[in-house]
Amino acid sequence: MNPQVGAVVMVRFGVLGPVEARVGGVPVDAGHARQRCVLAALLVDVNRPVPIDVVLDRVWGDRPPQRARNALAGYLSRLRGGFAQVPGVGFEHRPEGYRVTADPDAVDMHRFRRLVAEARTADGPASAAGLLDEALQLWRGDAFAGLETFWIHEIRMSLDAERVAATLDRNEAWLRLGRHAELLGELARLAGEHPLDERLAGQLMLALYRCDRQADALRHYEVVRARLADELGVDPGPALRALHQRMLTADPSLPATDDRPACRQLPAPPAWFVGRAAELTALDEPHPGMVLHLITGTAGVGKTTLALRWAHLVAHRFADGQLYLNLRGFDPGGSAMPPTEALHVLLGALGVPATQIAGTVAGQTGQLRGLLAGKRMLLVLDNARDADQIRPLLPGSASCTVVVTSRVPLPGLVVGHGGRPLNLDVLNDAECRDLLAVRIGRSRVAAEAEAVREIVARCARLPLALAIVAARAGSGAALRTIAGELSDTAGPLSALAEPDPAIDMRSVLSWSYRALGPAAARLFRRLALHPGPDIGTAAAAGLDGTDAATVRLAIGDLTRAHLLTERVPGRFALHDLLRAYAVELARTVDHEADRHAATRRMLDHYLHTAHRAALALHPHRHPIALPDAPTEANVADVAPAPAWFATEQTVLVRCVTLAARESLDRHAWQLAWTLTDHLDRHGHWQQEVLVHETALAAAHRLGDLGAQAAVHRALGRMSVRRCHYEAAADHYRSALDRFQAAGDQVSAAHTHLGLGWVFEHQDRPAEALDHDRRALALFRAAGHQLGQARSLLHLGGHHLQLDEPVQALADSERALALFREVGDLFGVAATYDNLGGVHHRLGRHEEASGCYHRSLELLRQAGDRYYEAVVLDHLGDLHHATGDVASARDAWKQALSILDEFNHQDADNVRAKLAG
Repeated sequence: MNPQVGAVVMVRFGVLGPVEARVGGVPVDAGHARQRCVLAALLVDVNRPVPIDVVLDRVWGDRPPQRARNALAGYLSRLRGGFAQVPGVGFEHRPEGYRVTADPDAVDMHRFRRLVAEARTADGPASAAGLLDEALQLWRGDAFAGLETFWIHEIRMSLDAERVAATLDRNEAWLRLGRHAELLGELARLAGEHPLDERLAGQLMLALYRCDRQADALRHYEVVRARLADELGVDPGPALRALHQRMLTADPSLPATDDRPACRQLPAPPAWFVGRAAELTALDEPHPGMVLHLITGTAGVGKTTLALRWAHLVAHRFADGQLYLNLRGFDPGGSAMPPTEALHVLLGALGVPATQIAGTVAGQTGQLRGLLAGKRMLLVLDNARDADQIRPLLPGSASCTVVVTSRVPLPGLVVGHGGRPLNLDVLNDAECRDLLAVRIGRSRVAAEAEAVREIVARCARLPLALAIVAARAGSGAALRTIAGELSDTAGPLSALAEPDPAIDMRSVLSWSYRALGPAAARLFRRLALHPGPDIGTAAAAGLDGTDAATVRLAIGDLTRAHLLTERVPGRFALHDLLRAYAVELARTVDHEADRHAATRRMLDHYLHTAHRAALALHPHRHPIALPDAPTEANVADVAPAPAWFATEQTVLVRCVTLAARESLDRHAWQLAWTLTDHLDRHGHWQQEVLVHETALAAAHRLGDLGAQAAVHRALGRMSVRRCHYEAAADHYRSALDRFQAAGDQVSAAHTHLGLGWVFEHQDRPAEALDHDRRALALFRAAGHQLGQARSLLHLGGHHLQLDEPVQALADSERALALFREVGDLFGVAATYDNLGGVHHRLGRHEEASGCYHRSLELLRQAGDRYYEAVVLDHLGDLHHATGDVASARDAWKQALSILDEFNHQDADNVRAKLAG
């Protein structure tokens, strides 16, 4: 460590032994065991904030005491005080966690790792040996000696493995320098401690052989062979067997030192790299045995870029070299590299003459593993087609690390070889802007921020697409021009076209598509017909014209090929560029009639399922006559209906527009009908208006008076919600005319209630009562109990508005009885709100409060947020009238929160009450 500027103060922290701290060589009291554990938990990540929950887990595991956070704060306070006067050392509490700041070299663990890393890229064995000796001298015993938690145990094991690996590297360097005699005693000791380590056994055999003890070397081989057979049931590996054979034949090269140059095949590191911090950290996590990283993801997401970035960052750890091979799994030519060709390339890179390469894949694999045994080698196997292509190329040595990139998951390598999967997602918005900024300059990105947002969205946040844009922008094209081209009707793929198929976005995507089977390819094209943003299995089956079991197989193929993403369990989506590519394929491969039939099947699925859900949401709603039903298997489960509508809301809204565009007008207005209650209860009134305006145009094209009337009535209700009372009256009158013309007296009665509701809001209760009475007469004539209950509910409200609480009470109690009789819980809730108002007017405050709370309970069960706000407003009025200002304020605040959420103008009235 470098001395601090100013006073000569040397700070040292030790964890490679008992946890300790020294300043100027003098020990500093780091506290009792728990406090030293806290210090260790932070020193491991020196200069990086450690989340508090992580610190708690490291110090106490899964059984922290009740006031663990307070205890932790106390320990940090004492540590901070102990080092307050030491320059360059600090203990900080940041929003993201606790952090200790210090020179990393002041911590023996980090100094050890730095020295080992430098040794692995050192020029020659002498430099390497010196660095490794210095690193190993930092150890004072077992890491974190005297402390014991689950985390301490895990990191101690990891550090012990690093110590052993460094020791073996040091041994290797000494043997290359011819220092076998002075190494012999330690090798014998280590071999006794690690009797099954074949690399160590080979080093001891070589040292013995060079000390003219050939018989002892051969005897040690037999001891190791027997122990491996007895304890593990295996024979020595190829490298140890090869060394044994060379000794038996007195190979003349054995006494010589070995200082051949390492193989360095990595392509140049990425010129531009942003983000991926979490992924780089994941790749760096320690792991026992041979490390096999599997980086997977869709085309153009940056798998190779990440692999090469990490490979260059850690190349110094692999003193024996790095190998790189493009396996052409998804290549423009469509010819993946067979394993035998890949093995020939790798063996040739390792110096094996072509004439000496075995004739079978099994033989070649054995040769490769023998050459890599005990070596610190990094293999980057890029663009793999499947697990079968990779298996013969895997080393058998724990000292090697392999990185595989592929467009498909490789579960066989995860299960069979301990592969560590890393699925690479697209960049986030900030990383996308950074990628463009490092390529074309931050000032330019900032100056055209709107164009950059459009480009990022149109490029689906794929690094390859953004790199193509950056290259064009770097050649002089304006960002707003590129954004316009990406938004053009020709589609973003045309704007991302390049002569080189390796970077042409359409070509890159096509390599994945061509690898699909016929069923998955057909589903991929048909998914282009879906309006998005995501799709469930039942809808996909309707779209594809198959059953759920069959479509699941095709979905599995698409997700494995990273042509489809499972955003949440059971919901699948195409990103924008994949959708654009699927649209192009659908138009060029499938006939128009097939596309139209698939769209109709999909809309049938949504209409019939949504109709079922709408009736589950509102059991007393009169159903509508649908087109012929699809198969039962193509109707999704809608239990519970509110959750189903919440999941499918965006899809259903888009389906209304799609149905109208495809001239399926009956689907358009009926889908709008199914959405009415869900959108109304959650305050999505603007969306509801847009949907029903589309539905009204469709109903007019059909010439269906009943459909027109139903849509007008829905638009009337929405207009009242939005306080557009004149428009509401016009819609209700249009609906009434059509219902009367069609002879539909029940629907006409419902429309009279709607007109009464409009007059209520216009403070015209007498006119409202007239429509209520007309509705009641029509419902009675039709024997419609639920309609009669609703009419009485409205009559009660309007009598109260006329300051006739006694009559209002009678009407409301009759309504309540009828609602209970027919089982309409929403009607019961609305009636309790009426009764709350009646009792409040009559001075019966306790009864009024009970009615309001009962209404709220039922409305919350039903999920009607708007009406909940109305009742909360009424409850606030009641509390205010009784002098309970705190309760009034609480109820009004709750009401205001909901109304503001809906952007409803009634919020101003509630806000004025709170201000007053």
